[in-house]
Amino acid sequence: MRAMARAAGEDCPLFTPPGGETLEQVKARAKDFFDCICQLIVGETGQREGVFPGAPGSSLESCLAEVFPVRNCLQLHPDGGIPGLAASILVVSHGAYMRSLFGYLLSDLKCSLPATLGKFELSSVTPNTGISVFIVDCEEGREPAIQCVCMNFQEHLNGVREKH
Repeated sequence: MRAMARAAGEDCPLFTPPGGETLEQVKARAKDFFDCICQLIVGETGQREGVFPGAPGSSLESCLAEVFPVRNCLQLHPDGGIPGLAASILVVSHGAYMRSLFGYLLSDLKCSLPATLGKFELSSVTPNTGISVFIVDCEEGREPAIQCVCMNFQEHLNGVREKH
């Protein structure tokens, strides 16, 4: 990709290979995906009453609290819980797409961030096996409120060595 960009006389991050998507097209695709997921969640949760799987005390909240400093970071819910958590969604993709999705969450939807995140984490491509956790509060008729718990987390790789 870098060689193709050089040959075209362009910078690599802004270069669009023949037949490829521009960065704006990737961001639009990420926005459409996120909006679709939020609509699905609102549609599903609107049809149910009571406690959802994942509500406080469930295995998801416990798992998040064990691995990530959830209770220390949450601003959406001052009690440190995740009331009424309706869905857990795993998104797996390549780093450039994830950076576009994160860019949409951060710049367009004004996602709140942990104080420990610096400019490097915010602008870098998601590393291989990097984990980012977001809590999204979506309701019919309003933009989602988003809380970033962590971004590009890699501590799960500590002590892992590559096999040759």
